Amino acid sequence: MRIAVTGSTGLIGSALVRSLRADGHDVVRFVRREPAAPDEARWDPRRGYVDPAGLAGCAAVVHLAGAGIGDHRWTPAYKKEIRDSRVDGTAAMARAVAALDEPPAVFVSGSAVGYYGDAGDRTVDETAPPGRGFLPEVCVEWEAAAAPAREAGVRTVLARTGLVVSGKGGAWGRMFPVFRAGIGGRLGDGRQYWPFISLHDEVAALRHIVDSPQLSGPVNLTAPEPPTNREVTAAMGRVLHRPTLLAVPAPVLRLVLGELSQDVLGSQRARPARLLESGFVFRHPGIEDAIRAAVARSEP
Repeated sequence: MRIAVTGSTGLIGSALVRSLRADGHDVVRFVRREPAAPDEARWDPRRGYVDPAGLAGCAAVVHLAGAGIGDHRWTPAYKKEIRDSRVDGTAAMARAVAALDEPPAVFVSGSAVGYYGDAGDRTVDETAPPGRGFLPEVCVEWEAAAAPAREAGVRTVLARTGLVVSGKGGAWGRMFPVFRAGIGGRLGDGRQYWPFISLHDEVAALRHIVDSPQLSGPVNLTAPEPPTNREVTAAMGRVLHRPTLLAVPAPVLRLVLGELSQDVLGSQRARPARLLESGFVFRHPGIEDAIRAAVARSEP
């Protein structure tokens, strides 16, 4: 199968590309620079340009590109980068897919459980409305930008991913050194739910979506039982054999992180209802299993 992937140098995208190629699939990686290899194609999301030759013959397009949510403090300029990289990039790719004479069977567009905002203790599945705040607003626009592909008759899936547990990067990649140093601890009161997914399950879920014609629209990519931050902290301590006595009060997080603290302190008790209904089986349904897999480097 020929599959196009954006965001192929990121944590999820690079793991997905390795997994697909290991099974013999032909992967086209869309890059923003001049292509330097036969498997690369050019796109420029700021200008709305996508090389149609890179999409030709593709059975699936998996669009994962976007600026990292937690990479920088949320200044007005970086908030604009977060929004533009997602909304403009998705719109460009969706329009390019829609314009093809022979479009792919499926367009998988990245999204996030940040769509639900701070939902407290309430369980949220794909039928829940968006929350309030910067991230929910971005997610609503981000998902709406995929509309041209759906309107052209292409099965379109909005992959609402949770926190990806991996030692290779992302939020968890930044957490591991802190906990290994013995200075990790709960954030705020620790009661907020953190919807997670192991890197292995994230890649497997994306591939399951591509292969499951019954799936369309929003799909939560999170483990079945999201833990609280307090439970995450305890699991990190057990796996790494380190104390987790320190805690960072919410006011300190707000002072240090600014508006980004909303993402850290917000609670999303997300349930992957549609994945489970479609028969997907998680390898790491529990947080401790996911952490152990990351520590053991048994990741794609």
